[in-house]
Amino acid sequence: MTVKHLATALAALGAAFILYIGLSYLIAPQASASQFGVPTWPRQDGTAFLAVKGVRDTASGLVILALLLTGQRRALGWALAALTFVPLGDMVIVLGAGGPAATAYGIHGATAAAVAFTAVLLLRERASAAAAPTRPGISSSAV
Repeated sequence: MTVKHLATALAALGAAFILYIGLSYLIAPQASASQFGVPTWPRQDGTAFLAVKGVRDTASGLVILALLLTGQRRALGWALAALTFVPLGDMVIVLGAGGPAATAYGIHGATAAAVAFTAVLLLRERASAAAAPTRPGISSSAV
């Protein structure tokens, strides 16, 4: 498997995963809330806040898919680099709210690391392709 195939697979998997999470929060917010890692349910009806998370995650997944399907791999790399701050922020929120460290690091921290790793792979593609030596009679786009 090439690095390009790995980056594509990771981006597609990330898009599917975050779309699943986002839709879960939109369809069944109370059932999904406990998986986030914040220890208490809001005293008032907190469904609207969970819906916000659902919309945020669904939109993130759609952005990833749109860039992946249109072949905008460099833009996808930069978008994923920016989106890394979402799971990092979630990790800080869980830790700040006294939630389980295992959830904060194991879910949100690991997600941030996976998203950042995929971003790095995508952003290095062009540099790797440009630096690759070409063989006589073969265009650089074929390499």
